[in-house]
Amino acid sequence: MTPEELQTIADKKIEENSAFKHTIHVCMDSGCQSSQSDVLTKNLHECVKKKGCGKDVRVVGVSCMGLCANGPLVTLDDGKVMYQFVKPEDAPRILDSVTKGPIKELACDTNQGFFTRQQYIVRDNAGRVDPEDITDCIAHGSYTALLKVLTTMSPQQVVAEMTASGLRGRGGAGFPTGLKWSTVAKAGGKIKYVVCNGDEGDPGAFMDRSVMEGDPHRVIEGMAIAAYAVGAQKGIIYVRAEYPLAVKRLTRAINQALRQELIGRNIFGTQFTFDLEIRLGAGAFVCGEETALLASIEGNRGLPRPRPPFPANYGLYGCPTLINNVETYANVAPIMNKGAAWFAGIGTAKSKGTKVFALTGKVKNTGLIEVPMGIPLREIIFDIGGGIPDGKKFKAVQSGGPSGGCIPEKHLDIPVDYESLASVGSIMGSGGMIVMDETSNMVDVAKFFMEFCMSESCGKCIPCRVGTYEMHRLLEKIYAKEATPEDLDLLRELCEMVKATSLCGLGQTAPNPTLSTLRYFENEYTERLRKAGSGHGAGHGTDHNAQKEVTA
Repeated sequence: MTPEELQTIADKKIEENSAFKHTIHVCMDSGCQSSQSDVLTKNLHECVKKKGCGKDVRVVGVSCMGLCANGPLVTLDDGKVMYQFVKPEDAPRILDSVTKGPIKELACDTNQGFFTRQQYIVRDNAGRVDPEDITDCIAHGSYTALLKVLTTMSPQQVVAEMTASGLRGRGGAGFPTGLKWSTVAKAGGKIKYVVCNGDEGDPGAFMDRSVMEGDPHRVIEGMAIAAYAVGAQKGIIYVRAEYPLAVKRLTRAINQALRQELIGRNIFGTQFTFDLEIRLGAGAFVCGEETALLASIEGNRGLPRPRPPFPANYGLYGCPTLINNVETYANVAPIMNKGAAWFAGIGTAKSKGTKVFALTGKVKNTGLIEVPMGIPLREIIFDIGGGIPDGKKFKAVQSGGPSGGCIPEKHLDIPVDYESLASVGSIMGSGGMIVMDETSNMVDVAKFFMEFCMSESCGKCIPCRVGTYEMHRLLEKIYAKEATPEDLDLLRELCEMVKATSLCGLGQTAPNPTLSTLRYFENEYTERLRKAGSGHGAGHGTDHNAQKEVTA
């Protein structure tokens, strides 16, 4: 592939697309396909063929449009009209509407806060690009950043640009990306690896899944640029096997990029070579931790190991290894195209750029959102999320998945950035955000997430293996109204011990939901304590509100 050939592909596809008078975009991510958007797309193609309007109207399956709860979503002519809750049998009248005008009962208001209050970087191709057609992706700018980097920048300049951007790892820890790249670049050894962590395991989180399904070439391009910057020639995308559509589209994208010589040997006529493959995870939450992930890739049981040495110096097969998550790599191409100063101008002083969240739970507009760092929590939940349904009151929002804290109403005006969330007992995490209303019992919420962490503990270190079990046992005892004040004191002590002594991030953050609910909703714990002389409580009944929040 030469630079001229890349431009020719883009120009040809743009000309081909512009020949159509109308375009119908149908969301074809996993969520909308579960509501038969694939059948809808098939029906639309059949309607176009039956009416003989194939020269004027094209139907394109595209990536997630964000408002997942209202899917399947369909847009006409670059989003001028959006339809929601579309059924397969609506295909004929949707086709008619491109010339006869919008269908009022299916129309979705695109002027509402859910759409107007967001800012797109990672998701700037959302709802526009066909993820299974590399020529369409190239027409929307894919691989222009890689071309720029390979033909005009040295590896050191790429690392410097990434450092100046202020991008922090979007996998949860928020480590400076430029510093991590610089460390791997300086590490010795002829063989280096870049690894993409696509093992998204948080309940209620689907940010990385959406990017892998909807814009796989953005991930591939980001990894190729990273490999060039740090001196690696081999990349691995580690994806959870529970994401079959993401695996399918990534595999297709890699094969397409190989055929177009956008990965492989001597890319764009340079000396740079980059090979890429996919490895499937078996569903262990702990493999989201980088050393456990590397062990799994090597064919071993996914267990974390003590650090140092860090993977940047001693990683996959003992070689220096760069590990970033999907969203981090998806930010790379825009930074290289538009410059570090542009990216650093978005967000806050210490948290640059945007963040993608999966907004779920007791909120009207559930789905994927991308917002600038520093946006107030209140704006996310009430302006973008539309507030709490059914006239209920807001109670708490949990950020950061099962390792995150529950934030009460009094802190709704804090900015969403790494430091501010940590100051109120939560974390950014990979981007899960679960909203709870007044019907949620916070002891049960803590119990639900502790059960998850207990079940997912690898068992290697005693604090996590035994501590999560004992904390869950105490939470069950409290919920059943069989606990004493001494049990509550023991629960606090266990939380602090597990947090301070566990080997990896799973155990170190597992107490967060319990500690934050104790901090802000202590009365819900004390109300359930067994009164002196009252004997046993009401038994082990279970309130399933916490689980409903995650699956809503």
